[in-house]
Amino acid sequence: MEPGVPHPAVTSSAERRFRVLVGVTGSVAALKLPLLVSRLSDVPGLEVMVVTTERAKHFYSPQDLPVTLYSDADEWETCVIRAWDRSKPLLFCPAMNTAMWEHPLTAQQVGQLKAFGYVEIPCVAKKLVCGDQGLGAMAEVETIVDKVKEVLSQHGGVQQS
Repeated sequence: MEPGVPHPAVTSSAERRFRVLVGVTGSVAALKLPLLVSRLSDVPGLEVMVVTTERAKHFYSPQDLPVTLYSDADEWETCVIRAWDRSKPLLFCPAMNTAMWEHPLTAQQVGQLKAFGYVEIPCVAKKLVCGDQGLGAMAEVETIVDKVKEVLSQHGGVQQS
């Protein structure tokens, strides 16, 4: 025990810190990353970190992220997911063009993630940057933040507001 650090048994859930790791790939949805990180950072008790691919950095400026940023040249986030402690929640927010979303492989992959117990924050329909009209856009930032709060409250974490 360190002096001045409360014993875990006496730390209230309001004082507990929860780490949120945001993974971002080379999708145009990465444009929303600075806003997402900002909104998550406003939630009391959350420590936000980002794991990003180099290709994702094309859509945002790493200097706009006042959080720990881990990056690599390869699409290695699947390794992070494979190493994930499955007793902890994992939320995923699909984002792709409509043709990709409608491909049968996407339904299989989303189904497999859900079978692992991971929580989908569904994509939404709108006119996409590529010109497609339909499903594929990442959920709105506030929807994602609300879902994070909900899941954490179910795990004895942050209070819903």
